Order: sequence, then structure tokens, then C-alpha cells
Amino acid sequence: MNVSRRGFLKISGAIAAVSGLGISLKPISAHAQELKIKYAKETTTVCPYCSVGCSIIVSVRDGKVINTEGNPDSPINRGALCSKGGSIYQMAVNENRLGKPLYRAPFAKEWKEVEWEWALDKIARNIKKSRDASFKKVNDKGEVVNRTEGIASVGSAAMDLEECYTYQKFLRGLGLVYIEHQARI
Repeated sequence: MNVSRRGFLKISGAIAAVSGLGISLKPISAHAQELKIKYAKETTTVCPYCSVGCSIIVSVRDGKVINTEGNPDSPINRGALCSKGGSIYQMAVNENRLGKPLYRAPFAKEWKEVEWEWALDKIARNIKKSRDASFKKVNDKGEVVNRTEGIASVGSAAMDLEECYTYQKFLRGLGLVYIEHQARI
């Protein structure tokens, strides 16, 4: 049997139409599903994983994150996200995420759960103690420097520009000289 390609397609189409293999010219009706972000408040944030600064839209309803997606209005990522940014929802909604700070005392083997107020107070006391112990008013030449070399800071790419500015001002106010940022490492 000598059948051309065109003939084969005609015969196949006719057989499919006659035998009812899913080809129908009858119109079908489609219904859109209700959006899961309906009635949610949307805010934008910056992806915390690297220093690119991709913008993410976070949808929140009743105080809970219900969806995250790339922000199409961002000139940086134009709505696209890498695999880490695409999974950012799991950072907010994750039963394995810690809800309280953990503290391990010097030479202790076990971590213990502590309250936020206690943890922040402990951090503040440690910063004050280290700053007081390492603060220099003048350098070896006698020049006024007002700095501490006993504390260093590494910033975070999860901070936006305003947060970085405020954090930088805070660190400079403490007298830190060793200030680095994740985006530069």
C-alpha cells in the first residue's frame, strides 16, 4: 500500500473523528478557579538568599503567609525567581522552623529555649562588654579615633537599602571599623 504523508494524515483524521478518540467540535465551557490570594494583603520584600536583590510579593491573610511569588514590576528579576527564591514560601510556613531563640551556655552541651526579651538583653550586654573592653579613644600616634576593634559585623543580603543604611549607622555609632556585607564576600 502506497500512502503519502498527506494521505496518511487524512485517513488518520477521518478514523479519529469517526471512532470518537477525543476529537470533538462541540464547544466546551471552562470555569476559572477562585484565586487562593483572594482578599489577601500583598506586600513586597527582598529575597534573603543572595545579594542579587530579587523582589518577591508576599500575600498575607489573617496574619499568615498564604503565597509568595516573583514581583513582575521589579527591574531586577521581572517576576522570575531562582529555585531558592521560588521556595521562599517554605521559609515562612514550615513546621520545622524555630519559633524561639535557643541558647547554649559556655561549655554546655545542650541548647535551651529562652525568651526573646532575655536573648536580646544578653546580646546587648555582650556587645557592651566587648565594646568597653576593646574601645580605643586614640591610636598609637595620639590621634582621636573613637573605635572598637573587638567587634566585627557581616551584613545580610536579606536587608534592603534602608535597613542597610540604618544598620550601618548603628554600627558606626558603636565605633565598629570591621564592617562587611554578604554582597561583597
